[in-house]
Amino acid sequence: MKRFLFVCTVLALSFCAGASPIALIVLNTANWTAGRLPSGWQIKVNHGSPDVSTCPDPDGPCLRLKSVKASFALERSVDVDPAQMPYLSWRWKVAQLPRGADFRYAGTDDQAAQVMVAFADRRVVSYIWDSTAPKGAAANAGFIPLVHVFAVVCESGDAGLNQWIQENRDFAADYQRAYGKPAPHVKGLRIQINSQHTGTTAESYFGEVAFRSAPR
Repeated sequence: MKRFLFVCTVLALSFCAGASPIALIVLNTANWTAGRLPSGWQIKVNHGSPDVSTCPDPDGPCLRLKSVKASFALERSVDVDPAQMPYLSWRWKVAQLPRGADFRYAGTDDQAAQVMVAFADRRVVSYIWDSTAPKGAAANAGFIPLVHVFAVVCESGDAGLNQWIQENRDFAADYQRAYGKPAPHVKGLRIQINSQHTGTTAESYFGEVAFRSAPR
């Protein structure tokens, strides 16, 4: 009887441990030093000059991006199985929107902030803070050769300007909705800002970004 109870206890603890949420923090602000970019990230410039820095904030260290008629990004490689961690969480704040921008049109496809999830099949799900398109809008976007981009508007316009907002997305479900099949492994993550099409200025801030087994 004692052995039976012991086995049951072990099984129960194992079940609880297996059910505990897991996370892969890909942009970790906990140990940042002001003025130094986070380890593992590279700057990719599409147009103009990048303006990237780390900065202090009452809510924790953050990454600052500013675009003056420019387009650039920070990106890093990852290997994430959506079956284990189907959620993406991040914290962002927009200080200045690119005026007149709207991702639905090629000539105004600028965003103050976007988080792009790149999959093994060269497909991308992009989460954006758009100047004009309404929150919840979703459509094919981007004009990158041989790469498919599906964009989802998480925030829109001035409503949350200069406020930190926590986002949680089931990116595996968003991929399924966009491409009609289960999501393959995630191979990269990109944080991007654009204002070259509208010839304007944009500024945004990012806190922790993580893949998770459950919403934060």
